[in-house]
Amino acid sequence: MRKHRKEAFPINTNQVEKHRSGRAGWLRAAVLGSDDAIVSTASLMIGVAASSASREAVFIAGVAGLVAGAMSMAVGEYVSVSSQRDAEKADVEREKRELAGQPQAELQELATIYVKRGLEKDLAMKVAEQLSARDRLGAHMRDELGIDQSALSRPMQAAWISAASFAIFAVVPIAGLLLSPAALRIPLIAALSLVSLAALGAFGGYLGGAPMARASLRVTLGGALAMAVTALIGRILGVSVG
Repeated sequence: MRKHRKEAFPINTNQVEKHRSGRAGWLRAAVLGSDDAIVSTASLMIGVAASSASREAVFIAGVAGLVAGAMSMAVGEYVSVSSQRDAEKADVEREKRELAGQPQAELQELATIYVKRGLEKDLAMKVAEQLSARDRLGAHMRDELGIDQSALSRPMQAAWISAASFAIFAVVPIAGLLLSPAALRIPLIAALSLVSLAALGAFGGYLGGAPMARASLRVTLGGALAMAVTALIGRILGVSVG
């Protein structure tokens, strides 16, 4: 009976390993929107409250901050990510022209990249030829331009995620106002907002694979500083104007 020799390193072509870096696009937009929502809305409300404004005025300031902030986040993310996407498209179109006009030079360029990464010249050329035979443009995008076709910038995704996360988490300081008695509105808004920031920071660190304590601490300290500064400004302006 003839025995078949097993491969020393069997390859499972169906296995797909997921990495946290694949979350970078939407995770950045979500974290930025939610953190900014709490910090900016809470700071705005605390600043207005510190000026001895009425409960209604503080509430209006919070709602106005929610709407304006969500729209600002959407527009800002869309413009920023669109600029990045335009740059990516320009690089890809240029690469297409170079591949059409100078295919052999581009093949040699790809092989040179692999040589610089540690492959021998002959092996590097074979790798370049095999990858080019399967997906020539994809090989150059990935190894020459550093662009992953499956992870191109998505302006609309960044815009709506930022706007939605801002609108949702801006409710936190508003809820703090509605739940607190008049004498405790500033401490309760600040406390609820800082606890939420700490939780969001830890969660963002977990999703991104970073130390949760450090991620939580940096966003909490930043938020506390912003609230303290706006409270001081509100108190000064409230006294001088009043």
